Parts: sequence; C-alpha cells; structure tokens
Amino acid sequence: MQSAQMTPLERRAAVSLAGIFGLRMLGLFMIMPVFALYAEHLEGVTPLLVGIAIGAYGLTQALLQIPFGMLSDRFGRKPVITAGLLIFAAGSVVAAMATTIEGVILGRALQGAGAIAAAVMALAADLTREEHRTKAMAIIGMTIGMSFLVAMIGGPVLNQFVGVPGIFWLTAVLALGGIAVVHLWVPRPARCRFHRDTQPVPAQFAQVLADRQLLRLDLGILILHTAMTASFVVIPLALRDAGFAPADHWQLYLGVMVLGMAASIPFIIIAEKKRRMKAVFVGAVAALALSEVGLAEFHGSFAVMAILLWLFFSAFNLLEATLPSLIAKIAPAESKGTAMGVYSSSQFVGAFIGGAAGGWIHGAYGFGGVFAFCAALILLWLGLAATMREPPYLSTRMINLGSVDTQRASELEAALAQVTGVAAVAVDAEEGIAYLKVDSLLVNDGELSAFSAAES
Repeated sequence: MQSAQMTPLERRAAVSLAGIFGLRMLGLFMIMPVFALYAEHLEGVTPLLVGIAIGAYGLTQALLQIPFGMLSDRFGRKPVITAGLLIFAAGSVVAAMATTIEGVILGRALQGAGAIAAAVMALAADLTREEHRTKAMAIIGMTIGMSFLVAMIGGPVLNQFVGVPGIFWLTAVLALGGIAVVHLWVPRPARCRFHRDTQPVPAQFAQVLADRQLLRLDLGILILHTAMTASFVVIPLALRDAGFAPADHWQLYLGVMVLGMAASIPFIIIAEKKRRMKAVFVGAVAALALSEVGLAEFHGSFAVMAILLWLFFSAFNLLEATLPSLIAKIAPAESKGTAMGVYSSSQFVGAFIGGAAGGWIHGAYGFGGVFAFCAALILLWLGLAATMREPPYLSTRMINLGSVDTQRASELEAALAQVTGVAAVAVDAEEGIAYLKVDSLLVNDGELSAFSAAES
C-alpha cells in the first residue's frame, strides 16, 4: 500500500531545498527596508538610480530563471544551483564593495542572475514522489514567506550594527552556506528527469499565454510586486521624514507584518475551505488599493502610516497566498509548470518595473506621486479581478503509472476520467504520469491510488 507520509529522504530534501531558497530570499530582500536611506550617501545617486538598484535583481532573475532550469536538465541540478549561488555571492560582494550607485546596481543585477529557482524546484521534483510533490512545494513556499518576514525585520536591525555593506557581505556568506547545504545535506537524486508540474514546456507557452484567466493572474502578480517595490523606494524615507527614527523601523515592520499575517489567515481559510476565493481575492485587491490611496494622502503622519502599512501587508500576504492557488486551479494539470514559470517571471519583471518607476516618480513627483502611481495600477487590477470568472475549486494530482505504451496510456486516461471527482485527466505515456484536476471534496483517494504503479 502506498504510504500517505513523506519518507525521511523526501522530508530532508524538502527542508534542505527550502533552506536554500530561504537563504537566497534573505539576501535579496534584507536591503529593501534600508537601502533608500543608505543610498543618499552614495556617489552619483539620483532617485531613479536608487529605484533601479532596489529592483535590478528582478530583470536578470526574470530573464534567466527558465534558462537555468533548462541547463539543469542538461548538466545536472546541483552543478547549476552551485553556479547560481556563486553568481549570487559574487553580486553581493560587488554591491558590498561599491562606493557608487552604479556599482550597487551591477551587484544587484548579478544577484538576480544567480537565478536558481527553477533548478531548485526541478531538484525537489526529482527527490519527491508525484503523490507528495505538493507537500514539498508547500514547505518551500512557506519558507519563502517566512524569509520575507525575517528580511523586512532583520534588515533594519542589522543595518544598525553592520550597515548596508555589511548586509551585502552577509548575503554573500549566506549564499556560500547555501552551497554547503546543496552538497552536504540535499540528497542526491537517483536520476534527473523533466517534470511538467514544476518546469516550463516551451511548446506550451503559446497555450498558456493565450489563456485570458491566467493572464489576469500574471498581470496581477506583476502589479503586486511593482507596487511593493515602488512603495519601498520611498517608505523608509517617508517614515523618517514623519519623525520615526530609522533605528526603530524594525519595530514597525515587526508589528505590521506579524499582525498582517495574522489578519490574512482567516481569509485564506475562508477562500479555500468555504470556496469564496473570488470574493476574498477581490476584497484583498481593494484593501491594497485603499492602503496606497491612504499613503498618497497621509504619508506625513506616522500614526496613519502605521495603520495603512498594516492594511498593506494584510492584503499583500493574502494575495501572495491566493495568487499561486488560483494559478494551480485554473491551469491545466499538464501545463502547471509552464503556467507557474510565466507567473514567476511576471513577478520578477514587476519588481524591476516597480523599482525603476518608483525611483523616477519619486524624483519627479515626490512620495505622494509614488503611492498614487501604485494606487492607480492596483485600481486597474481591481477592475480585472472583479470581472474574472469564479475559479474551479480543483486541485492538481499526479499518479505514477509506471511504464505504459500509448494504447495503455489511452485506456488509463479513459478509466481515470470515469472516477468520481476527476474533472480532467491527461496521461503522458513517455513519462508514465497521469496529470489530473480533481475536486478534493468528491474524489476517492483510494480509488485513484489503485491506478498507481506502487499498487501493482
């Protein structure tokens, strides 16, 4: 009988790869709440260049993450991940040693060029059975969320002791620590193969990009990260000018982020368990827009800013949780990896646009102009979200069928389609994998497991 639990090796793989992701995310995000204040003293600084420095990693990450994943198919996961972490460490050193804003931009771009996300996801897929892949990805996802929380609080704390250059040096050390984790803790896969659930399929890009529902979500994550990055081009400066000492910024971030995360959890449960995803999603976009409108008007008051930042992070956390869930619900099971690849690239493009646009608008129109720009973008998103279709409440399942020929694959596909709760099924004979979209409230897991090669 197939185990319902992850094996020790699968748990070790998930935790160790989540650790690598977390170390890298810390390095990317720790400077966000402090860099605008530090950059004022750099040679050649302008508001535009400050914004580009904050968001530069997004452009190189977006351009290179899919190629890095493809290279890992050819040259192996661990060598490509190691190379990516070395590039990330090199970028951190360049930024740490820079005395000009252009030097920091180069360092940040190099940090993003170490684009290992797709390769790490592929390695996680190599090391976990299809039936437990979602659990491994959930562990990685939770770690990324916690890393962002720690980075936003830890950046201002570390800045008091080592400054921004010290934070960059620390990120280089963290990257080297990630390499140690790769080679000392991450299990070695028995074999590397392609996984449609985690990796993009080039032939599927046209199909995914033609899906208007998926495109709404891709535009949504782009706008979300545009707004977040643009806002943090000016939030540290606005807090300081409102009379809140930079040394105390971590206290505010700790409060608003922890309380924001707590506020988002009930709505995540309502969206998933009560099947009110669209209502919760649209409400979160509206709350995000309200926070930016308020910041545009009241960024001179620390007390009001604190309340609005709590609202911002409550909505941000909720949207960060629901957007990937919506992608998984809407994308065909056999195209999930491609849909997530486009989604992830859109996120990083948004970070670059947000930095560059936020910096330029700050220089031309001040703090209020940046927040108003973010509000306008989010209101556009609100219109798109309000007119989206209610998503199908389906989850992705995969079944390892073992070695099957084309005729047997067709027979199994027809048989699986008759199982109660199965909404769609596609069987890949070459991989020996069945990709299903199922209603978790209706499907019988025991009936599905009977098709697994593990039961034969």
